[in-house]
Amino acid sequence: MSVVDDSPVNSSSSDDFAAFLDTELDSTSDTSPEVEEEDVKETYHLDTDRTKRQKIEVLESVTEANDSTSQHETTKTLEASVKEDICTHPGVIGGMCIKCGDKMDDQSGVAFGYIHKDLRLANDEIARLRDRDLKNLFSQKKLCLVLDLDHTLLNSTRFMDVTKEEGYLMDQTDPMQDVLRGSLFKLDSMRMLTKLRPFVHTFLKEASKLFEMYIYTMGERAYALEMANLLDPGKIYFDSRVIAQSDCTQRHQKGLDVVLGQESAVLILDDTEAVWVKHKGNLILMERYHFFASSCKQFGYRCKSLSELKNDESEEDGALVTVLQVLKRIHSMFFDPELGENFAGRDVRQVLGTVRSEILKGCKIVFSRVFPTKFQAEDHPLWKMAERLGATCATEVDPLVTHSRWAVDQKKFLVEPRWLEAANYLWQRQPEELFPVNEIKNNRN
Repeated sequence: MSVVDDSPVNSSSSDDFAAFLDTELDSTSDTSPEVEEEDVKETYHLDTDRTKRQKIEVLESVTEANDSTSQHETTKTLEASVKEDICTHPGVIGGMCIKCGDKMDDQSGVAFGYIHKDLRLANDEIARLRDRDLKNLFSQKKLCLVLDLDHTLLNSTRFMDVTKEEGYLMDQTDPMQDVLRGSLFKLDSMRMLTKLRPFVHTFLKEASKLFEMYIYTMGERAYALEMANLLDPGKIYFDSRVIAQSDCTQRHQKGLDVVLGQESAVLILDDTEAVWVKHKGNLILMERYHFFASSCKQFGYRCKSLSELKNDESEEDGALVTVLQVLKRIHSMFFDPELGENFAGRDVRQVLGTVRSEILKGCKIVFSRVFPTKFQAEDHPLWKMAERLGATCATEVDPLVTHSRWAVDQKKFLVEPRWLEAANYLWQRQPEELFPVNEIKNNRN
């Protein structure tokens, strides 16, 4: 998406600068997009000269038509009015308006440094661009998809954290290198190994037909761009849409305020719910990909990693295979031809909620010895998860309960909490016999 094509900078008073900026924005997939200072100054001066000439012409006509004693005040008023009509200052680069070239000290609006270094867009311009982008996406029957990197699409580890059992990963002569070729990368400049999640290339290819895609990571920009290059070496899927930690507007939080897509048309894939406090309705929570031992250790797992076991997720039915089917279903429901061709009033969050709520529909769950004493059950993440999946939760048993300690005496189900988590990640109700509670104490609810 080009900011300039859809921006007031394309007015007749700023065609040269608009063309210049358009070229710059279209080439923003470089590691560190820069603008030559003298080129910017020259272009701004050209644009400002045009603006000044317009103002002079208007003011001269005003002077000729006004002989009253209030001419001075009228001139000042019209000058301010003309300036306001000419430029609304839709954005700023390097302290200068991208439309008129005036110096701007105002830090309002939102920084979009990933599109162009030092670019800030005014809130009104962001809203206008999002409306325009939405119409463009809908014309292609596409939505917007924001993708996390670590533990969602890939897993990375530092050379210094590679365990002895993972040593074969550093040995180019090891037979396992043939198996891992194309998915394991040794990045000497960053002193790290990166393993792409199985099925990721097919996932991106298929998803790109249905979505305009962004990368959004809490990692540093250099890392984000390196990972984007591994995932999309041809720059087919993401272009400049790579958002890193430095682009976030709130510390330790991700937000859609730096995404030029309407929230009602955005889906998010991420393994961490806590960073999307304001956008949980857009989020599809991913099961974390722990290929390296350091990743397991980071999250407190005392087990061997996939790399230490010389194993990996399935290419046929792994996490990305599952979520791709979910995305396709949501897309199909959103653009259901039976609902007509007017997509403007639709909200993908509602569609996501509908699909999710079908997973445990018909289940009624009582949690026994899962929550701490005196804890408000309704506030527990597992309770909330069960409700999002369509289950009914209760604190007391009754004949309608399908899952609880009491229910096992009624030949119903007693399962571990992992049953809920599995349903959440796999997007379907799992066989209860795979999640048994091995020890049932006498004191039952």
